[in-house]
Amino acid sequence: MTFVKICGLRTTEHALAAVEAGADLLGFIFAPARRQISPAAAAQIAQAARAANPPGHRLTLVGVFVNESPEQMRAVAAECGLDAIQLSGDEPATIAERLSDIAVIKAIRFDASPAEQAWLQLERANVRLHVDALGAYGGAGVTADWGRAQLLARQRPIVLAGGLSPANVGAAIAQVRPWGVDVSSGVETDGTKDVAKIHAFVAAARAADRELEQQ
Repeated sequence: MTFVKICGLRTTEHALAAVEAGADLLGFIFAPARRQISPAAAAQIAQAARAANPPGHRLTLVGVFVNESPEQMRAVAAECGLDAIQLSGDEPATIAERLSDIAVIKAIRFDASPAEQAWLQLERANVRLHVDALGAYGGAGVTADWGRAQLLARQRPIVLAGGLSPANVGAAIAQVRPWGVDVSSGVETDGTKDVAKIHAFVAAARAADRELEQQ
């Protein structure tokens, strides 16, 4: 099964819609951005989401940070009850040693930088790579390089992001075969999360999984 992450959540309504739709990961952006949320607000939403989560379904809460210190990320994770930390900036691979006791998702963009190469070569059980579009810090609606993502997904589990929507997530899953898919702007209307699109995205991902199982 492809895990589904709905990112950039800022309201309880939309978080509960994601839970109801069957999303596996909920993302909260703490870095300066249009979808930024305060730790206090995220903590309240996280509590409501966990309370609504069906028994037996694992819900993972992810905090998204950009070039933040490990100490600050740990503090926010503790306040909000996060299960994972997503690094979406230019963080060096050495930071993984300081976050060894929490799940880490590291965004890469195939930019050929030495820092990214270090992440690609890093083998740590708690680190999963997150393939996003080049030049974007997330939520920009720009499609990632599916071809290169497909090659990487054959080597290790990845999360695919960048320009995904209910219309193309099925094709993305069929081609790339990622561990998970991540969406933010693709489930929005006029810059705001859209409940119908959240449900449609998760449904499209599940339909793609069923098709692959039949092959």
